[in-house]
Amino acid sequence: MRPDLSPLIRLSEYRVPDFLIDHVDLDFRLVPDATRVKALLHLRRNPAGRADAPLALDGEDLTLLSVALDNTPLAEDAYEVSPEKLRINRVPDGPFRLAIETRINPAGNTRLMGLYRSNGVYCTQCEADAFRRITYFLDRPDVMSTYRVRMEAEKAEAPLLLSNGNPVEAGDVPGTTRHFAIWEDPHRKPAYLFALVAGDLEAFPGEHVTPSGRRVTLNVYVEKGKKDRAAYAMDSLIRSMKWDEEKFGREYDLDLFNIVAVSDFNMGAMENKGLNIFNDRYILATPDTATDQDYHNIEAIVAHEYFHNWTGNRITCRDWFQLCLKEGLTVFRDQEFSSDERSRPVERIANVLTLRAAQFVEDAGPLAHPVRPQQYKEINNFYTATVYNKGSEVIQMLRLIIGPAKFREGMDLYFERHDGEACTVEQFIRCFADVSGYDFTQFMRWYDQAGTPILTVNDSYEAATGRYTLHFSQTTKPTPGQPEKQPQVIPVKLGLIGEAGNELVSDDVVIVDRESVTKTYENIPQRPIPSLLRGFSAPVRLEMSRRDGDLLALAAHDPDPFNRWQALQDVEIDLLKRSVVAVRAGGAPLTDARLAGAIAELIRTSDADPAFAALAIGLPRETEMAREIAQDIDPDAIGTAVSGLWKYLGGQLGSMARETYERLASPVPFSPDARSAGRRVLSLRLLNYQIAADPAEGAALAFRQFQRADNMTDRANALWALLMAERPEREEALALAEKRFADDPLLMDLWFTLNASIPGRAGLARVEALMSHSKFTLLNPNRARALVGAFANGNPRGFHMADGAGYRLVVGAIGEIDGKNPQLAARLATAFRTWRGLEPARARLAEAALRELAGGKALSRDLADILERSLA
Repeated sequence: MRPDLSPLIRLSEYRVPDFLIDHVDLDFRLVPDATRVKALLHLRRNPAGRADAPLALDGEDLTLLSVALDNTPLAEDAYEVSPEKLRINRVPDGPFRLAIETRINPAGNTRLMGLYRSNGVYCTQCEADAFRRITYFLDRPDVMSTYRVRMEAEKAEAPLLLSNGNPVEAGDVPGTTRHFAIWEDPHRKPAYLFALVAGDLEAFPGEHVTPSGRRVTLNVYVEKGKKDRAAYAMDSLIRSMKWDEEKFGREYDLDLFNIVAVSDFNMGAMENKGLNIFNDRYILATPDTATDQDYHNIEAIVAHEYFHNWTGNRITCRDWFQLCLKEGLTVFRDQEFSSDERSRPVERIANVLTLRAAQFVEDAGPLAHPVRPQQYKEINNFYTATVYNKGSEVIQMLRLIIGPAKFREGMDLYFERHDGEACTVEQFIRCFADVSGYDFTQFMRWYDQAGTPILTVNDSYEAATGRYTLHFSQTTKPTPGQPEKQPQVIPVKLGLIGEAGNELVSDDVVIVDRESVTKTYENIPQRPIPSLLRGFSAPVRLEMSRRDGDLLALAAHDPDPFNRWQALQDVEIDLLKRSVVAVRAGGAPLTDARLAGAIAELIRTSDADPAFAALAIGLPRETEMAREIAQDIDPDAIGTAVSGLWKYLGGQLGSMARETYERLASPVPFSPDARSAGRRVLSLRLLNYQIAADPAEGAALAFRQFQRADNMTDRANALWALLMAERPEREEALALAEKRFADDPLLMDLWFTLNASIPGRAGLARVEALMSHSKFTLLNPNRARALVGAFANGNPRGFHMADGAGYRLVVGAIGEIDGKNPQLAARLATAFRTWRGLEPARARLAEAALRELAGGKALSRDLADILERSLA
């Protein structure tokens, strides 16, 4: 492939900025293709920086119109302009002001970074380093400034003008059809948190009163005609604010909090101070347009972005290597919020499923990196499951080790000690060390060492003495750049279960901090069954040889809900692994009558917690089995084994599954609460079993549900279930859905994803055809992810077609996207992160597709970085 000549940025080479910017005045004259930006920067030398350093400001895709130093225009020979820098060699030793005027093209900004225009709305996305696409600046998170922003636009096209902070003035521009608004943000912030929105939007209003009596005006701005779909987002915001006050003692610090939803957005949302900008997928919801998962996502992401006000905004990261300091910590906080608002066991299982599906896979492949990377070429490629989800797990372990009370004390100290600062992971961890006295030196390896540890456990029992011993050992496989691994600090929360299901030892915590650790329990009256990693107490892979029947006993009796679920998963994974071997040898998929009995019991008792039952009776997905097999992966054999087990279990469950499904299908008013959502997802699982056992009868049931549904969840669930059946009902339902969804972009995204998820060659053919659909475009990130991303990441039998056709389709789309939106192209390319684990023929085809992409036209830095690491 062509060499990527982008500079390698290393944590070890961090240097404080040579200059600081205390205050920024910005003036935007908004015009779609020729916006003028005047920036007045109030600068001074950093006493900790180099005394003789020139001023070098970052810039990208800017047209420089003028530069003035302390009101004196600079001659062209007084500064140097390159595609990425504005350099001024001689500046005053004392404070000075630099005035810069630039011209940019928001309408032509297809990268959706910096200031761009989408569906008539101007908006910004500046994280990580896109403020430099607006004006020349010290675009790094440790340069924090206050901002005053003036913007003007045509009043008819942009009656709403928003920025960070509080509004201070607004009015018409005399003699024109334009108007202006001025905003001030009194809180110092890095440039990546700057935001601007201008357009014709309507607000769903709200209000929140903090414990100290501050009345905060709240608005959720959406496209006109969609105001009714913002109610749940507003409700989630108010609940988030209350929760942060109660759980962490954090109040909001401005008089106004705005959320804006836009349809073209590379990320899920952005936490800009006082002006959060969201992908509208995570704001808009009514029962007829959003599924239960949509409601859950809205609640979680609104909370996540709001929680950033303290963990990310008030205290930010010193440099982008510390990204986990704001993202991992804030994921932990939003997961805690969702767990308090919903079912804690169900939320924990869902979070671990996400971690394993995304982060464990990342850790096992060529894109593996530590929670805190040591180097990067393109920081946008490190907004990953490792930084976010594994970063959250590190916080979970920290709390378990020192206890909830000391954890809260440490968080309070962090807020008190570092408010208004740009910090490092070391400064964060030091707060917990100071309040607890715990030495976190070795614990820091979780931040700096990549890879998923393998925790191997053996046990022994002496009946004569009642002595039971657990032997723990840990290893971590080499990852790129880290061939040697050191032992991690692994907190293992465990219990011991007796033969009758009684608990002999409850919730002990063993710290495995060496290669081998032994724990002995005395006076255990019978050989126990160990319940290990309760609540998934550490992000590791557990390996232990179990006696026959032990896992099913844990599934029935373990008081820890997570381990009850995990035990049944382990039974299914072991069975499916052996089944894949049998299928590849020409045999039939394997079955297990005891597993059918365990699932039947879960269905029988499902009223207690239908959401938990739905998770517990669902089989591992084909992508999960590929992760568990890890090497010499044959997606077709996995698909046959998984489908075969669904069919067998559906036949065994028979009338019980049908009767429970019919009972759950009784019409009740829609509510997005956790229990109601749990009933609907349990209904889907039962429908899956019926379609697997009898495609004709099951498809008829699913089609009936599709036609009768009075909410989008039931309608979408029927469509998802029909994907398993090669029946006329599937095609009829998809055709009806296309007509029903045609005028709603988010529902059309769902429709494209459904088509992309049809297994195997049928799904591939569907995707190829839909690339030419009148409502498909690769330029909209949601639409591209809905079709191409869903196919590459969620349809293993289609993406990994034995002839390589799936690979060719996806790399073709990536190549087309890269010239317009490099960040989106790079994200889609990560679908190939597991290619080395495929069986040899498919691996060769995947590698060939990647090398063809890498050797083609000039690549963006984003995509070149992903390809270089994937092929290294």
